[in-house]
Amino acid sequence: MSTQPSKTLDTFDNPRPERDYSIRIDVPEFTCLCPMTGQPDFAKLHIEYVPDRKCVELKSLKLYVWSFRDEGAFHEDVTNRILDDLVQALQPRFLRLMADFNVRGGIYTKVVVEHRADGWQAPDPVALP
Repeated sequence: MSTQPSKTLDTFDNPRPERDYSIRIDVPEFTCLCPMTGQPDFAKLHIEYVPDRKCVELKSLKLYVWSFRDEGAFHEDVTNRILDDLVQALQPRFLRLMADFNVRGGIYTKVVVEHRADGWQAPDPVALP
C-alpha cells in the first residue's frame, strides 16, 4: 500500500451505472505553492460528479492531491488540471470541482470548473414540500 504522493488516479466499476446519482467529496487539506513567492497555498477542494462507468478510489485521490504539495501553480491552472485529470480517469457524465483557497494578500479565491459529457443533461430538481 503506497504512502507516497502519486499522479495516478485509480478507479473501480460503478456499481449502479444505469442510474444518475452524485458523489460528493470534500478534500479539506489541499496544498500547492505560489509560483511567484514559493509560499504555500491552502485550499479546500469540493468535488461533485455523476459517474458513468467508473468511480474514483479515495486512497488514490488522497495520494494524487498530495502530489501537488511541492508544485508551484496558479489557482486557476491547478484547478483546471485536477478537473482534466479526473475527467480523463473517470469519463463522468458530469463533474464539478470548486477549489476554495485560503486568503492570500487579503484576497480569497474560489475557482469553479465543470465538465459535462456530450448529450448528458441534469435531471430536473425535485422540490419537496
